[in-house]
Amino acid sequence: MGATRIIAVRHGETAWNVDTRIQGQLDIALNDRGRWQAERVGAALAEEAVVRIYSSDLCRAHATAQAIARHAREPLAREVQLHTGLRERGFGTFEGQTWAEIETQWPEESLRWKRRDPDFAPPGGETPLQVHARVQRTVNEIASQHLGELIVLVAHGGVMDMLYRLATQQPIGSTRTWELHNAAINRLLWTPDALTLVGWADTHHLDQGPLDDNSVASS
Repeated sequence: MGATRIIAVRHGETAWNVDTRIQGQLDIALNDRGRWQAERVGAALAEEAVVRIYSSDLCRAHATAQAIARHAREPLAREVQLHTGLRERGFGTFEGQTWAEIETQWPEESLRWKRRDPDFAPPGGETPLQVHARVQRTVNEIASQHLGELIVLVAHGGVMDMLYRLATQQPIGSTRTWELHNAAINRLLWTPDALTLVGWADTHHLDQGPLDDNSVASS
């Protein structure tokens, strides 16, 4: 009874994911493929004994969480709890720009970003250190309320990255060698003493049937 089981899910795909455009804390909706992915992950978790679903308040995460909630068995899990601590990293002036545009307009800042400088923040944005602290504080706050239970956290790539680093004690500035797939199922175990990794980047539920041609064309 001293541990909280966590399923962490990155939101489904958006048009900006496809365009390599930085979303940050801008409120970008799921595209057709992202909505399909959200339904697939919801169906995949339908038999799990989830007691609560928590989500970033940004619509791409919230819509993904709602799809999961529609399949939930427990009544309380059918009402998504929004939490701003699960928001994506704030990227300030980088938001709305593609990777190529950032490299052209802010070459020095782009280099620090690509090198994962823990102290670097785009103007108006957050540093990796700040995001790391926010995610740790948020998961501790939420998980401590659900000892012995299973919960779902729906968030963003930056949050998933920090959860992995927290669970594996990877340095904030180390090169990422793990995947951050849209709508992947990631499993962790939280105790008051530690966050540990159970399973990561499970996308088998997304291999069970493609979108139809019209949906693929519009995503």
